[in-house]
Amino acid sequence: MRRQSKAFSQFIDIAEIQVIAGDGGNGCVSFRREKFVPRGGPDGGNGGRGGDVILRSDPHLSTLLDYKYKRIIKAGRGVHGKGKDQQGRRGKPVIVRVPPGTVVLDATDGSLLYDMAEKDEVIIARGGRGGRGNAMFATPSDRAPRRAEEGSPGEERRIILELKLIADIGLVGKPNVGKSTLLATLTSARPKVGAYPFTTLRPHLGVLDYHDRSVVLADIPGLIEGAHSGKGLGHEFLRHIERTKVLVCMLDASCADSEGELESLRRELRLYDVDVADKPYVVVLNKVDLLPESEVRALKREAKFFPVSAVTGYGLKDLVGRMVGLLDELNADDVDGEGDDDEEGKKP
Repeated sequence: MRRQSKAFSQFIDIAEIQVIAGDGGNGCVSFRREKFVPRGGPDGGNGGRGGDVILRSDPHLSTLLDYKYKRIIKAGRGVHGKGKDQQGRRGKPVIVRVPPGTVVLDATDGSLLYDMAEKDEVIIARGGRGGRGNAMFATPSDRAPRRAEEGSPGEERRIILELKLIADIGLVGKPNVGKSTLLATLTSARPKVGAYPFTTLRPHLGVLDYHDRSVVLADIPGLIEGAHSGKGLGHEFLRHIERTKVLVCMLDASCADSEGELESLRRELRLYDVDVADKPYVVVLNKVDLLPESEVRALKREAKFFPVSAVTGYGLKDLVGRMVGLLDELNADDVDGEGDDDEEGKKP
């Protein structure tokens, strides 16, 4: 069996590329030359327009790996016009395929250009206009113009592609609390699971089937204290929880101070982005299969946490019901908000 190249397993979520649209073709200076037609007049054709560089959202992609190595993307230039009124062919456009949820930033000032979560396709660089041939300049007073235009250059810009995963629910927590195990139990995703810190080196997505509906879960690599300022691995992937609707804050049942661990996790989220910390969340105490049964019953009575075991499946039914319930509440609020806006917009 052929081994898969290591490069194809890489998860790249940021890439800087240069996009260059095609130049327009030049117009042509030409005159009709045929037997028995002594004054055929100008017949120089126009140059073709340069090709565009187009960004297209592709749901089959989940990484920006292609643009780690291909840093310059250039569209075809327009063909020059020719005699006998032959118009130049338009330059070939280039399609830049990116995963859904990719944000496009200007590399010069960092400003937001496009959000591919809201658009399926955008033209990021427009091709140059084709130059006019001398046939376009003929007038009653100038029947034999000997001038034509050059094609204009295509747009050129440097952009930053930044991927932000789109998921309904994000699993966050410190290393080795069982996020990957929970994802594998609830979905068909198969992330790497190991009994050592930072087993998960990239975010993973999984689809939970619940009562004829699909819910997308994202497993975010472990966060440690100071992640918001660049410590550990989690800081590289915090952007991926910006688009999640509900957070699942996971703790280890063997931790002596669960409330302190929760506050530490919540503090990291607040320091990264207040809007992220304000998202609805569920607190999960995982690995209760390692605790005595009496302690598990006591945790369940307190109702501060959702005691679960991702390995044995204990408590997962209640957890899934709560997660989906929060999603339904959010969707209902969105519908009500849209209805209020519609009412305000109506004239009395």
